[in-house]
Amino acid sequence: MIGSLSGTLVQKAPPALTVEVGGVGYELEAPMSTFYNLPAVGQPVRLLTHLVVREDAQLLYGFSSADERQLFRSLLRVSGVGPRIALAILSGSTAGAFAASVHAADVASLTRIPGVGRKIAERLIVEMRDRLSVIAADGHAASNPAPTGVAAEAHSALVALGYRPNEATRLLKNVGAGGSVEEIIRGALQSAARE
Repeated sequence: MIGSLSGTLVQKAPPALTVEVGGVGYELEAPMSTFYNLPAVGQPVRLLTHLVVREDAQLLYGFSSADERQLFRSLLRVSGVGPRIALAILSGSTAGAFAASVHAADVASLTRIPGVGRKIAERLIVEMRDRLSVIAADGHAASNPAPTGVAAEAHSALVALGYRPNEATRLLKNVGAGGSVEEIIRGALQSAARE
């Protein structure tokens, strides 16, 4: 598997680009969010990649951040969503806006993305809701930033106790970040008991 490429950007014509690494030119496709972060042609570039092997082709997709690649991989697991639609989603929406649309079950905003019809939008809402929460807990693409430090430890403990990552985040917001890990967990559990 090719996980990343570091080389010279020799061509960019959305959605395609070519990166030369050690005399070999790798053709990639990338979302517009990655194109906005690319340097000028002839400059060094480093991209994270995802390789799709099909019966008739091997396709390489490039991303400027781990968040983009993680969201792309999660989208590929949704029934009916292939690399083209996943790229369209990343190009037509930010990760945060996409997550907000999924959590709000906003079919209308998802169907505005090219290639996403009503059925796929409904499937995205059903299948991605929990995946986006898991991605958020891992500190990747999310509508809310993942907790850090003491809050991260408390968050992990609440998830280990059986709370969904988004529920754990909500409980931690109710408590605040002051105190030790044990005090924060105790406060979160008391908050959950009051609900």
